Amino acid sequence: MDQNYTYKKRVVHTDTDKELRIGEGKISGVCSVALGLLSLLAVLAYLYPSYLTTTELRQVYDAEQLQRLLKYGMYFSIAFGALTFILNRGRNRHLGSLGIGLTLIAFLLGGYRIPVGPVEPRELSLGVDWLILAFLGSVVIFVLLEKLLPKYKEQVIMRPEWDVDLFYFCFNHLAISAILIFANYHASHFHWAVSAELQSAIQSIPVLIQVALIIICADFVLYWEHRAYHEVKALWPIHAVHHSVEHMDWLAGSRGHFIQVFSERAMVMIPLYLLGASEQALNLYVAFAALQAVLIHSNTAIPFGPLKYIFVTPQFHHWHHSSEKPAIDTNYSAHTVLFDRLFGTYHMPGEHWPAEYGTTKRLPRSVVGQTFYPVTAHLRPRVRPED
Repeated sequence: MDQNYTYKKRVVHTDTDKELRIGEGKISGVCSVALGLLSLLAVLAYLYPSYLTTTELRQVYDAEQLQRLLKYGMYFSIAFGALTFILNRGRNRHLGSLGIGLTLIAFLLGGYRIPVGPVEPRELSLGVDWLILAFLGSVVIFVLLEKLLPKYKEQVIMRPEWDVDLFYFCFNHLAISAILIFANYHASHFHWAVSAELQSAIQSIPVLIQVALIIICADFVLYWEHRAYHEVKALWPIHAVHHSVEHMDWLAGSRGHFIQVFSERAMVMIPLYLLGASEQALNLYVAFAALQAVLIHSNTAIPFGPLKYIFVTPQFHHWHHSSEKPAIDTNYSAHTVLFDRLFGTYHMPGEHWPAEYGTTKRLPRSVVGQTFYPVTAHLRPRVRPED
């Protein structure tokens, strides 16, 4: 904790125009559109499973069972759309109309009655199924969490630039097949380091110990990759895109340049590949990592107690995103605080939380501008949090 720095309290003003209030028809309209769009995507995935679903994920879920979920989603979309018309005389009716329209198109294409049969495997496909399940799970878990235990209760769900981060969320999930192909290809270059004896020994130990070992090894790799993105001049403009988020919530962690997204998955695949842990341990780690990645960006003040001295928590990672001077280039770890402690980059000033997020000089606010930022950044003075 920097004794010479005065920590301030973050001030968040509620955007009343974007606030979702009960009884105005906006909540039902948004739900109708979201469910209508997800239903249409699900129907398309059932129609073209080889092109729009992921081979790895199909092995974990029952497509016929999920059709029941699709059925309820379609009917709820229509119900929410109708409720929008009942509650509101005009302003939000377009949302209800759009939601109902999307659902009707889904019905016309076959709805929840499309036959489920064998799927021709394809190496490269769009992860529409992964997108739908991840979005539904994230909304149910984290939006509810942010409303029940918020850090900044004045921050609305549709905060500034939520649509930008929603685009990144969709891209990251749709591109999962390409990301996995690249990551596996990258990891395969380390075949020379594989030890059958080591992998056999690791698989012989209890699953939870395997998971703990994976977490530590993956965290070590992610720590140094993350630190390199901050401290290597040529890499910072790529990572700066992720740091351009100025309002933290469950969607904020999705923002990231595609180069960083692909490289992170490729780097973390190396320890997983070399350790050769059991499939159960790998699945548990993937679930843990996915949930933690969303949680630590969330707008929540869950009291983690002594766990915050072991694991990366929202408070710890929020400081990593702060543009305040004491927090610059700190808290690089993804899973535990171990390596920040060991290498002197730990920053957790008591009960304080950041007052400011983002980079001190703003990046472009559009997806296109952020995509080309690593190129355009070299044409003008460099933007870093400490500038």
